[in-house]
Amino acid sequence: MGYLKYVKKAFQKPSKEQEQIQRERLIGFRKENATVRANNPTRPDKARALGYKAKQGIFIVRQRVRRGKHVRPDIKGGRRPSRFHQDKNLHKNYQQIAEERAADNYQNCEVLGSYEVAEDGYYLWYEAILVDRNNPVVLADKRLIGIAAQTGRAYRGITSAGRRGRGLRRKGIGSEKTRPSKTARGY
Repeated sequence: MGYLKYVKKAFQKPSKEQEQIQRERLIGFRKENATVRANNPTRPDKARALGYKAKQGIFIVRQRVRRGKHVRPDIKGGRRPSRFHQDKNLHKNYQQIAEERAADNYQNCEVLGSYEVAEDGYYLWYEAILVDRNNPVVLADKRLIGIAAQTGRAYRGITSAGRRGRGLRRKGIGSEKTRPSKTARGY
């Protein structure tokens, strides 16, 4: 595996210098916009494991997501039942939301996968690997042409984060109703 093994260890057990670098990185992330195209992956080990290659047509987008529960717009006036709350239960994880927002900003691309980069008390940052559907280098690569053909991967829950959110990581006893989906009729 080479150097990626040591990169992974450095992120799992950071030294004092690496913690300082991460702190400075977070300060920079906070000043950026919510969606930023990155030149290089922050975590090359994770990016390579998900299928990132430094070639034309594949790039990294850093996406910021607010932490905390999801809330509807403020309900103005009137009486309502006690069960009528502003809190939403989306059944989505933050990573899935980050992938969808990255796909919104780059509509000619498909999300290959994503991984967490940083977090603080207010935000979470994910880096999504995006593949350009129409790039000739991508269309010539037999591993990526299938990804390029799957339109709307992030929205349909086909990415790794989406499959996890849909409960498709489990098999066997106790997960009989997860397939074909949680909301399928007749299950």
